[in-house]
Amino acid sequence: QRKNPFSSDDRLASKPAHTHRGDPAYGRPPEGSRTEQRGKDAHSHVGKEVEQLCLIIRRTGEVGEDGHVSVTFGQLFETYVTISNKVVGILLRARKHGLVHFEGEMLWQGKDDDVVITLL
Repeated sequence: QRKNPFSSDDRLASKPAHTHRGDPAYGRPPEGSRTEQRGKDAHSHVGKEVEQLCLIIRRTGEVGEDGHVSVTFGQLFETYVTISNKVVGILLRARKHGLVHFEGEMLWQGKDDDVVITLL
């Protein structure tokens, strides 16, 4: 559309050229765009949920011999599900950031209720 002489849409002409892999802007929204702001807001919201999850683990868990607080997934699920229905997703994000540890790739309610989650 940028090359279309019959197009009068100025927004098309102002779009940046297509980026390629390796380019720092590749896969990112344009700076200052509403899309970029929504992404930042979502990242902040998830960060707050991870913090809240860690606080709940600290409150409901028990301190082990190694000094780390641990809780079973079943106990955490019952406590946290009243706050948010995204327990597993937030746990995975917390593990990605090195805040918690648990065995397995995914946790399932009922099946994995005895899996121990340790707050690092």
